Amino acid sequence: MPEAMTTGTGPLLLSGGGLPDVVARRLVEAAGGEVAVVPTAAAYERPERVLTAAEAALGTLGGRVRPVMILNRRDAENPELADEIRSARAIWLVGGSPLHLRSVLKNSLALHGLESAWRAGAAVGGAGEAAMALSDPMVDPRGGAFTVGLGLVRSLAVVPHFDGALTAQLRRTMAIAPPGCALAALGEGAALVRELDGTWRRDGDGALELFVAGQPVGLEALAGKPIG
Repeated sequence: MPEAMTTGTGPLLLSGGGLPDVVARRLVEAAGGEVAVVPTAAAYERPERVLTAAEAALGTLGGRVRPVMILNRRDAENPELADEIRSARAIWLVGGSPLHLRSVLKNSLALHGLESAWRAGAAVGGAGEAAMALSDPMVDPRGGAFTVGLGLVRSLAVVPHFDGALTAQLRRTMAIAPPGCALAALGEGAALVRELDGTWRRDGDGALELFVAGQPVGLEALAGKPIG
């Protein structure tokens, strides 16, 4: 049987919030055990707590956490920390503040290390607000407008913690989305996964809806979305 075509990147795992079991399992499998966990987005929210939570989620599957303590811009420009990310086989970015995460990582050595690891086949994932920041454009949590994200995937925006309700802010975000931009509303426990061959699928048991131009669409709308 011929091997499946790959896109030159590892899987991308976008969670609607937290670290669902289905995502934790993929990270442990990709890493062979040790997952690099980056607590940047939780820098002002006691990052040790999210590291402990990640340790618990991964530990039940035989995995373990390797903390990569990038909390500010100076850390993001530290070559040793960037090399830690570059050498990882699975990288998980915790939730918290997408704006802080973006400002710390944008055009940094750490982000270049993450992109290098991903293009070498590492699994990369983000929880909630980190999932927001990994794509481009990024939904601004302060009002639902759009701003620049980190751009691992383009023409895709993520709204996390979706409970199935089309709130006024979500409707506004849908209305002002750039032409051709897919909006993924992801609930707790849901994951949107880009596989090695570039196809997308949903995983987990949370709410997940995709919209283009304000209309619900299927996963086929994500076909061919460019990567950064």
